[in-house]
Amino acid sequence: MTSRERMIKALTFNCPDRVSRDLWILPIALSRYGKEAKAILDRFPLDIERPEVNLSLKKHTRGDQYEVGTYVDEWGCTWENVHGGIVGQIKEPLLRSLSDVGKVKPPYEFLEDRMKEVKEGWKKNDKFTLGGSFSINPFERMQFLMGTSELYVNIMDQPPEFFELREKVHQYNLRELELWAKTDVDGIMFADDRGSQSSLLIHPELWKKLFKPIYRDYCDLIHGSGKFAFMHSDGWIFDIYRDLIEIGVDAINSQLFCMNIEKIGREFKGEITFWGEIDRQHILTSKNVERVKEAVRRVKESIYDSRGGVIAQCSFEGKVMPENVEAVFKEWERVYE
Repeated sequence: MTSRERMIKALTFNCPDRVSRDLWILPIALSRYGKEAKAILDRFPLDIERPEVNLSLKKHTRGDQYEVGTYVDEWGCTWENVHGGIVGQIKEPLLRSLSDVGKVKPPYEFLEDRMKEVKEGWKKNDKFTLGGSFSINPFERMQFLMGTSELYVNIMDQPPEFFELREKVHQYNLRELELWAKTDVDGIMFADDRGSQSSLLIHPELWKKLFKPIYRDYCDLIHGSGKFAFMHSDGWIFDIYRDLIEIGVDAINSQLFCMNIEKIGREFKGEITFWGEIDRQHILTSKNVERVKEAVRRVKESIYDSRGGVIAQCSFEGKVMPENVEAVFKEWERVYE
């Protein structure tokens, strides 16, 4: 069974031969554990490939988003990074006032350049290929453009300029999705960090009014091109799982350990594919590898379905121990012993 076949069976609950694998490796982890990371990938080949190409960033940005210092992204937002190997934080939102929304110019030229590079630099193989990007993130992009506190104020006040900005971001994201839909990728992802450690960042009803229709458009476009819809969100998002299933998200990457995993399983097992993850804040950084194994077993007991619906995914970040990443995949292998 090829990786593509395995992934499709997992996403459609059609009994794959094993749990599919995915690993997110940050540059900071590669700089510290490059040899160990290679050994893990050799021992546990991944089933997902990403044809992301970043050469065009140099034309449309200033600085390096993973290096210490100032970075200006393709929209013109200024970031400050005090630690190499990870992404920094917004130092200067683009908008000093929401009345300046007319000055926001979505960087369509950047999209065209990047997608041209994707088409030229990637050849399809037997892996399941995932297009899209973490930058298809309407809620977060609006924060980057106007600042977090201003966004929350405007979510409550909902002036016309708020909807004008939302529409600019939304149309830009739809254009990126359209470009990915014209490629041979198998799935397309979008992202938005919707939760804190214990709740959604805005009330569920506000989310349903202001953002759910946007995500529905994304899923409709992705499915209309015959591809699978993948979504990532950090934080506690239990209250919108049902909505994500309803609008057609096929696979969700979320911080399961911020929530009640057993309740997630009782409510949603068999209805959506859980694309990871294992807790990267406390468990993967632990020096006790048994905690990692126990965490995988807890996920398995709660949401694993022999028909599919699970992708063994975790994040290899700066403070994550290599032996813990290896333990994640080893423990998932035991499902089929």
